[in-house]
Amino acid sequence: MNNFGLVVIGAHSGTWLLDLLEEYKDQKVLLVEPVPYNIKQLKKNTSQHQNIKVETSAISGKVETKKFYFVKQESIENLGKHWASAIGSFDKQHILNHKNKRFKIDNSDIEEIDVQYLTFSNLVEKYSISKINMLQIDVEGSEFEILNSIDYKKIEIQKILFEFKHFDGTFKEGTKLDVIKKKLVNFGYTITVVDKENILAEKKY
Repeated sequence: MNNFGLVVIGAHSGTWLLDLLEEYKDQKVLLVEPVPYNIKQLKKNTSQHQNIKVETSAISGKVETKKFYFVKQESIENLGKHWASAIGSFDKQHILNHKNKRFKIDNSDIEEIDVQYLTFSNLVEKYSISKINMLQIDVEGSEFEILNSIDYKKIEIQKILFEFKHFDGTFKEGTKLDVIKKKLVNFGYTITVVDKENILAEKKY
């Protein structure tokens, strides 16, 4: 069994993780990302780090192969928003819901592929993970499924940083977020709202 310093689900290109990766350079790191052009850049950004593994599946509530949607690489520059590369989702409408007067995305900007989905338990088993210092999740609305599926008695996770702004739908927070907050508190975590998008759950000892 392995102790991992950092596990990131929704690692994107890794560009925003460089400082964090440096912090965990002496520990095992697992980065999960299903978007092909992000995977290519992620592997390039981390190629000199022997401690990092890249997993190209998507993580969900059950094992299956299904559609995954993301913004076409050539559309990112045309749309004028670099963050568009980070809004991949199993729900095509979630991406389209980002449309506004400064981000004019439409169906022609979206690519779909078949992706293997694993559960969090599958991920833990595949990499023989027994403990995680920091679990970071940014998966455009799939956070609930992942957090709700974790067996918190079976695996020790010190800190969990997750995006909450799409918990109950695109740009919506509600019942599902309340359920996860309560669950985490019941398993001994303190909940801190870090900013307008992210929550940190930290284990109390």
